[in-house]
Amino acid sequence: MPAHGVALRVLSLALGVFFLFMGLDKRAWIGQPELLSTQLTGWLATAPGASRWYIETIAIPGARFFAPLVLAGELAVACALLAGAFVRPAAVAGLFMVVNFHFAMGVMLSPAYLWNGYGPPVLGGLLALAIGGRDLPFSVYRPKIRKY
Repeated sequence: MPAHGVALRVLSLALGVFFLFMGLDKRAWIGQPELLSTQLTGWLATAPGASRWYIETIAIPGARFFAPLVLAGELAVACALLAGAFVRPAAVAGLFMVVNFHFAMGVMLSPAYLWNGYGPPVLGGLLALAIGGRDLPFSVYRPKIRKY
């Protein structure tokens, strides 16, 4: 069993726990999508121009749709990463969600983002799983490798 596979599996478990608790924190969004709108409105005060445009034009008008979608997405990514099933697509989906939130918050456009614990470590971990997270050991799902 290669050490890099075990290391990526440990990373998928850690990020799976991260997404699980991020998702569980948003449970109220199912019945109250306005909670997302309120959060987005709060980010407007400090958002740079590009983030402000995104929040006003896309995020707030679509909050009723995005609120349950974000919750479902984070929990689905968590389950996939924890189980070791479909790790690569789950990591890509997680990467998309994290970049989306960080862009909306406006933090990605700040030098302080480079030492933000939710920033480069999470993005780097998800990117590593998106690239190498296939057939990881100790996974519930390991596809059969076809030999032609």
